[in-house]
Amino acid sequence: MISLIISFVVLIISYRTYAVITEKVFGPDDRETPAIRISDGVDFVPMKTWKAFLVEFLNIAGTGPIFGALMGACFGPVVFLWIVFGGILAGGVHDYMTGMISERHDGASVAELSGIYLGKPVKWIMRIFSVVLLILTGTVFVTSPAALIDRLTPMQNDTMFWVIIILAYYVLATLLPIDKVIGRIYPLFGAVLLIMAIGIMAGILFGGYHVPEISFRNMHPEGLPIWPYMFVTVACGAISGFHATQAPMVSKCIQKESEGRRVFYGAMIKESAVALVWAAGGVAFYGVTGGLQNAITALGQSGTVYEISVGMLGSFGGILAIVGVVACPITSGDTAFRSARLILAEMTHLNQKPIKNRLVVTIPLLAIAAILTQLDFNVLWRYFSWSNQTLAMITLWMITAYLLKNKDNMYYSLISAVPATFMSAVSMTYILIAKEGLRLPKAVAYPAGLVFACACFSFYIAKAGKRRRELN
Repeated sequence: MISLIISFVVLIISYRTYAVITEKVFGPDDRETPAIRISDGVDFVPMKTWKAFLVEFLNIAGTGPIFGALMGACFGPVVFLWIVFGGILAGGVHDYMTGMISERHDGASVAELSGIYLGKPVKWIMRIFSVVLLILTGTVFVTSPAALIDRLTPMQNDTMFWVIIILAYYVLATLLPIDKVIGRIYPLFGAVLLIMAIGIMAGILFGGYHVPEISFRNMHPEGLPIWPYMFVTVACGAISGFHATQAPMVSKCIQKESEGRRVFYGAMIKESAVALVWAAGGVAFYGVTGGLQNAITALGQSGTVYEISVGMLGSFGGILAIVGVVACPITSGDTAFRSARLILAEMTHLNQKPIKNRLVVTIPLLAIAAILTQLDFNVLWRYFSWSNQTLAMITLWMITAYLLKNKDNMYYSLISAVPATFMSAVSMTYILIAKEGLRLPKAVAYPAGLVFACACFSFYIAKAGKRRRELN
């Protein structure tokens, strides 16, 4: 329990320290933001800071820091370290910088930003990765709430009915101006997600549950190695490339650059706190990681959340679980498709103000998602997780290139180059070793991942040296 409390304290302190350093590295000023300068009443809409924060928080969170944290908790309390330091040193930097760089480029997507700072080939790679990831995200967040609603209603064994209902809502949320649906209901559901986390934390503290202290021992019941699996399993809550697709959407809505730290970095730290709570709750409620793994296998992620909530908080917890696990993933799914629409509109230069143009892009996206809902959730999650972390890796290198180009002090770029190198090793090692990848043995995958990361960092050092010579 002491380790858990210290983890929360470190997260709180980081917002007043490392987040401030990150902000100073970027250097916000008083220039007019796109929300004011090119407001269009659809995507570029000024929002108050508190509302922009809650929209960003729910965009990036949903049930990501719940599902991923529960699966990550199967490795044991070592997951606390990844959530805390991943969120502070990687996720917070990733989200803040992406949002602010996008804001400086009129709300451009991470794919367009990658093209500007990493070259045209990377732009197309990122376009493909972003759209695929967003479709997978939207699909994942269709199937999980639909399955839970099916379990809780008389119309059982009719999950497809609820899939259709959720997809119908996605059409509206993707097409309508951001302040008509998302801007109105997201603050409410963001509050629900926070209340759920507070409730579970209270259940742990006052329910007599035991949370093991942090150790580096691998406690995964199936023997999956911590490296690289844990760093891919827990994305939301630590670092997630999906966030890079969401921050540009909110960057179109902030009214001052000085709001960025509260909106982007603040939302990441809140998400890390939520992930900590659920990782601790999963281990505490089931007692051992084997019990947690069995619950996930038997009940699914949504069913496990429901069982923990009811077990710790009774009927009140059940209500929160239903609202949270049904509404929160839906509110990540709809913005996933909205972001995919915006990226495709950038690619085709299709003006999104006319609703017919929005329909042309939206309907095919949702049709693909409807087909993908027929796949196994766990398979979808694995592909989502790897593509998610690979997108985060490329985004961090984009941020590094931006800082090298725009800052006189080349050492500023280390704030993103170091986590970018780490995520390069994670992504490469995972795709080489995982069963949905090349299935290579550790003796090959581990050195290859390290060599790839070292090669990326060496290329960065060469670029940084060139930049220093230019400045001198």
